[in-house]
Amino acid sequence: MITTVTLNAAIDKTYYIPGFGSNALYRADETLATAGGKGINVARVIHALGEEVTATGFVAGYNGMAIVDMLRQEGIQADFLSVSGESRLCLNIIDPVGGSQTELLEAGPVITPEAIEAMKAKIEELASRSSHVVFSGSMPKGCDTDLYANLIQIARSQGAIPILDTSGDALIAGIQSKPYLIKPNEHEVTKLTGGSADNEDEIVRAIQQLMQDGISNVIVSLGERGALAGSDGRLYGVSIPRVETVNAVGSGDSMVAGLVVADHRGCSPEERLKLGAACGTANALMPSAGMVKLSDVESLLRDIQVTCFS
Repeated sequence: MITTVTLNAAIDKTYYIPGFGSNALYRADETLATAGGKGINVARVIHALGEEVTATGFVAGYNGMAIVDMLRQEGIQADFLSVSGESRLCLNIIDPVGGSQTELLEAGPVITPEAIEAMKAKIEELASRSSHVVFSGSMPKGCDTDLYANLIQIARSQGAIPILDTSGDALIAGIQSKPYLIKPNEHEVTKLTGGSADNEDEIVRAIQQLMQDGISNVIVSLGERGALAGSDGRLYGVSIPRVETVNAVGSGDSMVAGLVVADHRGCSPEERLKLGAACGTANALMPSAGMVKLSDVESLLRDIQVTCFS
């Protein structure tokens, strides 16, 4: 089993509004609503790839009950802790004419110290039955920036492989616990090592430094340019085919899902990167975040190139 952790779960609502702009009234031509948050997106793709997955984290209020119900309707095991307040709404407004994409993200509930201790116990229990535990996304108010670092240590103590996909101070603190894999973007990875993202040489140096510091796998997404990656001391470049993007939100989460599933299956670094890139690209073809079609994934796998250059 693989466990995903979403500390700030959400209901993701996507609106398709041609010609969207400010200071105007619009009626959405199409609306989609799904359980969301980065870890939930990861769980959905892991489930689509046919692996057993349990999604956990914090939920609150009526939105929280809806999140759990949505997941169970999709056939995804949900084992969340309920807290006071209300889980957030995350709105994504897509203009299919102008090609713009606007996101509005609520803050979510405030987490108490008691709830944090309960989450630590939950991670300990789930990690004891999991091959991997994936920690994804932002943390709600009330959580210290080192919470992911603490949860990573708990997961590892139970024999699970910890994965971290977050940003900002939570990422800076989290890497101190040496997660097995991180997936920062090009700006985040160089910030971790004090460099700049002006060119790919700087990104490669940052990847090498993080591997030397004890993080086995550093995957840096470059959007349409693919990815640069380090795995067990070796460096890789990933090239992806051009596609007609429908909705790019969740592509990074889908990439993490592919990487974790491939690692769970014992695949080589090249195979892990190919499946991760295929899932990330396949997500961009779908209207909602964290969704892929297996037929798209299989087709894209044939067109993705992974090159080892050191």
